[in-house]
Amino acid sequence: MRRVMAHARSLHALGPANNDRLSAVRVALSVAVPSLVLLAIGRPELTMYAVFGALTGMYGRSESHQLRLKHQAQAALVLISGITVGVFLSANHLQSWWLVLVEALLAGAGSLFSDKVRLKPNGPFFGILALGACASVPTSVPFLTAVLIGAASAAFSILVGFAGWLRVRAWQPGAVRDVPRLRGELRQAALVHAARYVLAVGAAGALGVLSGSGHPHWAMAAAAVPLAGADLPSRVHRGIHRIVGTFIGLAIVAVVLFPGPLSPLQYFPGHTAAVLALLVIGFQFPTELFMARHYGWAMVFFTPVILLMTQLAAPADPGLLVMERAVETFVGAVIGIVVVVAVRPQPSGYGGRVLLRAPRRP
Repeated sequence: MRRVMAHARSLHALGPANNDRLSAVRVALSVAVPSLVLLAIGRPELTMYAVFGALTGMYGRSESHQLRLKHQAQAALVLISGITVGVFLSANHLQSWWLVLVEALLAGAGSLFSDKVRLKPNGPFFGILALGACASVPTSVPFLTAVLIGAASAAFSILVGFAGWLRVRAWQPGAVRDVPRLRGELRQAALVHAARYVLAVGAAGALGVLSGSGHPHWAMAAAAVPLAGADLPSRVHRGIHRIVGTFIGLAIVAVVLFPGPLSPLQYFPGHTAAVLALLVIGFQFPTELFMARHYGWAMVFFTPVILLMTQLAAPADPGLLVMERAVETFVGAVIGIVVVVAVRPQPSGYGGRVLLRAPRRP
């Protein structure tokens, strides 16, 4: 009973602060500028590609500028790859089982890459989220245009992350990210972890397709969430946070999209796209503010980001959108929790840290 209460308390406890406001400002700015450019030229439905590219700014948040530069470039590779594959699937009308197969396999490959370079946040989650979301909406621009929007947004995000160097101009010669090579037990653990991703994401997607859901990629993304935790308790907690945070976030989405006096759409008739785009930008700041301190609270705000930009790209019935998001998230998160509990855990000490390493002397 005491252990159960300890777990319950940890579910709502905020982690320690770590310059979260500055990181949130950087990410919000990275999302805002390309999104506002698209809004200004009358193409807010393309905001999804810009937002996923801008999520590059979430990586390397507490590192020095020179280490963040490399870290974010590695993250941009994951995100742009997800956008590229997702747009390709959409443009070629490869949905349903094709999406499940491709996303499950790339989740495993992304896990190996993430473990190899020690991405923080852990895992390929944002890459496969971008893949599934981009694959599930019709492309209204040429393939290359959509990819370039994401790439340009990622490049701008990297520029924002590096801009602080112009003020401090501090560069430590020879500093590198301390990333141990995947050998022996580490390599075996990475392979097991990649298999977890393939199993969890594939199972969630298959169940989503069999149930007739229009958004099986939401279940696949939710199934990947628990796997990013450092140990079994944190993985289970992340799954619970995903469910609870998403459900609260869906209440916010319902307020925005359902007709009623609280919906901002009622007060700006004829400007629905602009209002939704501005809300996507606004919700990104609190998402990053809580991302490292409490995953559940981050999901409260990230859920509206994902659903509102989905609504921008492919308008749908709000009731169906909210219901499918709730069901797919619950199913996917439960599958992810089952997989991390059932599959043999990694050896202790796996997970790596990001450190400065002094240059070797000649």
